[in-house]
Amino acid sequence: MIEHKGLGHGGPPVHFHLHQDEWFYVMEGEVLFQVGGERKTLRAGESVLGPRGIPHGFVGVGETPAHMIITFTPAGKMEAFFREVAVPNGPAMDAGVFARFDMQYVGPPIVA
Repeated sequence: MIEHKGLGHGGPPVHFHLHQDEWFYVMEGEVLFQVGGERKTLRAGESVLGPRGIPHGFVGVGETPAHMIITFTPAGKMEAFFREVAVPNGPAMDAGVFARFDMQYVGPPIVA
């Protein structure tokens, strides 16, 4: 589980996990999610599941930064992934980085 604070008008590339389901719970703000071919905007108290093998992405869309809880089951290599990329001047979020952590890069971040 990770806590994602300060999500502005940006998000990760569209991707999917080979071995993890990813669950998102919005605590504050508004976040546009794309899971497969469906898009929906979630607000505080709402959640969505990104099942393994299904492309997904998200982007903050509210007037204030969003705050989310994100869980992965099973955890797999996700802790190592965040340790590598969630640093100042971290690596580009490209297909090679995703592949090393059992994810597949599908395309650029979604646009609101």
